[in-house]
Amino acid sequence: MEPVKRVREWFGRVAPFARGNPAPPIVEPEQGPAAGQFLRRSYRNAAGTRDYWLYVPSGYAGEPVPLVVMLHGCKQSPADFAAGTRTNAHAEELTWLVAYPEQSATANGSRCWNWFRPEDQQRGRGEPSLIAGITQQVMNDIAVDPARVYVAGLSAGGAAAAIMGAAYPDLYAAVGIHSGLASGAAHDLPSAFAAMRRGARPRQATGGTALVPTIVFHGDQDSTVNPRNADLILAQFEGGELEKRVERKQVSGGHAYTRTCYIDPAGSVLLESWVVHGEAHAWSGGSRAGSYTDPKGPDATREMFRFFGDHSRPGIG
Repeated sequence: MEPVKRVREWFGRVAPFARGNPAPPIVEPEQGPAAGQFLRRSYRNAAGTRDYWLYVPSGYAGEPVPLVVMLHGCKQSPADFAAGTRTNAHAEELTWLVAYPEQSATANGSRCWNWFRPEDQQRGRGEPSLIAGITQQVMNDIAVDPARVYVAGLSAGGAAAAIMGAAYPDLYAAVGIHSGLASGAAHDLPSAFAAMRRGARPRQATGGTALVPTIVFHGDQDSTVNPRNADLILAQFEGGELEKRVERKQVSGGHAYTRTCYIDPAGSVLLESWVVHGEAHAWSGGSRAGSYTDPKGPDATREMFRFFGDHSRPGIG
């Protein structure tokens, strides 16, 4: 398939849908037994308007708790993403809040976050300002522990999560990137396709890249986003002071995986990489109730929540 066509098929046109290419349906989330509330809200600033869903667990009693911002992938909705990752179930168990910003079809035909556009890679502009604004609106409206705010995403959402960590290290204590790319890995559609196909080193910001604790998942059989991108995400942070520890394990009845931890002199795991062997472009350990999931892998949602729980922003209290 011709390169630009393939990019547009995955990322959609950065414009409203053309005739004959309808937007994917928005599915209202279902409430499970003894579940918390799943509330639809909206946020507006100079960059536009985005709806979002907010999960409030049943055990929430008004005390400050952690917040995770989850960014869906292309052709997904927040409800689909929540079902596939089972994030609300984990949040219910831990009494955490979860916000799901929703990309609009008018901003991108396939509802992808526009991670490849320079105007959507910068603090205070475009989609990063909308996602940060949603995060801050939740923090203003509901009691959130400001030291324990996190962002994660899949595919285009993973690339957007990487951007949020780079642009707002003062807002997010840790980042989760599943099948995504590094911040600044592309600057237009052709470079996005090249980065997806071969991997691309991010453009380094002046003064270097702040090390925000980051956990990365990627399937080694991913033909949509080259697994090399996972290595390139980590490479922008790695330094001589981080010790590297590697373990290889197998999910019972499922995929083998390699987990690599990068540990600072104080013993904290600042970077963590999970390579899932035999997995394609899918959320590891997810549910078939949602799209782009592979139940045979290790549970990426549980591991991200565990990693997030180990990190908080210093000096906040």
